[in-house]
Amino acid sequence: MKYLILSLAILTTLFSCKNIETKPKEKAIENHLHDLLGMMQGSFTSEIQAGIDSTYFNISLHMYPIWNDKGNFLYVEQALNARQNKPYRQRIYEVTQLNDSMFSSAIYTIENDSLWIGKWKTPKAFDSLSMRQVSKKEGCEVILKRIDSDYFKGQTGEKSCESTLYGASYATSEVEIFSDKIISWDRGFDDNDEHIWGAEKGGYIFNKLD
Repeated sequence: MKYLILSLAILTTLFSCKNIETKPKEKAIENHLHDLLGMMQGSFTSEIQAGIDSTYFNISLHMYPIWNDKGNFLYVEQALNARQNKPYRQRIYEVTQLNDSMFSSAIYTIENDSLWIGKWKTPKAFDSLSMRQVSKKEGCEVILKRIDSDYFKGQTGEKSCESTLYGASYATSEVEIFSDKIISWDRGFDDNDEHIWGAEKGGYIFNKLD
């Protein structure tokens, strides 16, 4: 009886080891989030494009990391280059990785945003801004795909981002991110899908300054 019990114990051990060896390993997600964030942050300008084509404005774009203890957030500020003290857009982006090659850039508006003009120069100032003071723009996140090590491309949902600017019904954003520039094409459309606002020919080309 003792030998039977010992034999069963050995067989059980062997089968257990076999199961462990044959169990498929979970594939780890390749983390390219750091690369994407590095390409997105900095100061940019569309001055070169505006100098070539007068239908485009000379616009400054600043994107700098904030809230390092909360996740991957960027403060974003856009203005006419000659009027940087009066930006027309202030946002917070939250960038997350969805899988090996897909990423999401969620967008938040800021309560009393005029208080934060120019604070991209001192990102630590945002430590006093709480999540209760920002609002997520549902349906306006940009889903990006990693095409190459230095190239990401994406867009919003087809009609998921509501907008009432200049009588529009919804807005779309198409984005391309390179190591030295960002191409961004924001447009608004009415209920009949007629183009209401935004560049007509293509996206703004923002060349990185630093």
